[in-house]
Amino acid sequence: MHRRFFAFLLIFWFACGFIASSEEKAAKQTVYDFSLVDMNGNAAPVSTYKGKVLLIVNLASRSIYRDQISALNDLQKDYAAQGLVVIGIPSADFGGEELKDTAALREFYSDTIHAGFPVFAPARLHGVETIPLYKFLCNPKDGLSGGDIHWNFTKFIIDREGMPLARYEVDEDPADVSFHVTIEDALAGKLKKQKPAKKEEAGSDDDDDE
Repeated sequence: MHRRFFAFLLIFWFACGFIASSEEKAAKQTVYDFSLVDMNGNAAPVSTYKGKVLLIVNLASRSIYRDQISALNDLQKDYAAQGLVVIGIPSADFGGEELKDTAALREFYSDTIHAGFPVFAPARLHGVETIPLYKFLCNPKDGLSGGDIHWNFTKFIIDREGMPLARYEVDEDPADVSFHVTIEDALAGKLKKQKPAKKEEAGSDDDDDE
């Protein structure tokens, strides 16, 4: 009788553990839980790109690094067939290097530079008004280490399950061969999630952001 009772308890504990694990997995957030806003003011769920490898980049048309936009175009062109989608999010939060008028932004990215990847409406990516997607990406608990965005052209690579894999700062040029190799590894499922930075390096340095 005691053996049956203990066997029942053992099965019950395993069942509870399995249910808790399943609920934890179900509750785990991904980028698909968030939405952006398109240039026409409409909600644009990131889940539209489910199953793709995403390269999310904050853009700045007046930045000295704006040549990276052309490099992002090339990445989209070269790897779209393999499942890459570059997502551009303009922001004037860093040095005021982006246009704030949506109509002017639309003209620049569509007609002037001919962006071959989706570019969304300007967003706040720093401070208390940071959009939810970027709060997720910049939170080490959910996304990657590095803290708040430091400057324009910060790049996030997202795997096909909607989980952040890697973060690269403005000095990582998407035109470099090494970056292309990184994208190829992500598309092939070979890119491992970035390890957290050392504790003394992982905190955000907000004073350098302005």
